Amino acid sequence: MENNKEFRYNRAKERVEAIKSFYSNLLTYCIVIPFLAYLNYRTTSFPWVVFPAIGWGVGLVGHWMTAWGYNPILGKNWEERKIKQYMDSNEL
Repeated sequence: MENNKEFRYNRAKERVEAIKSFYSNLLTYCIVIPFLAYLNYRTTSFPWVVFPAIGWGVGLVGHWMTAWGYNPILGKNWEERKIKQYMDSNEL
């Protein structure tokens, strides 16, 4: 029973760390991209700022999906189901 509590605590701690990391990434995005947009506006007429904004934005969406356990292909609880499956079997 204690092992199960420890496992659940570690999973919760990992989840909180992932969410905290996502918010840090989001805050950095919200600071850097406007700075790059200002720099782009002041230096050239070509809107190059869209490339880092879109690229980083895609990565940010992936980070969000990981932090909240969202997976449109495998489903939300896929990881937990697989862990339980391997823990119940003797494959490891």
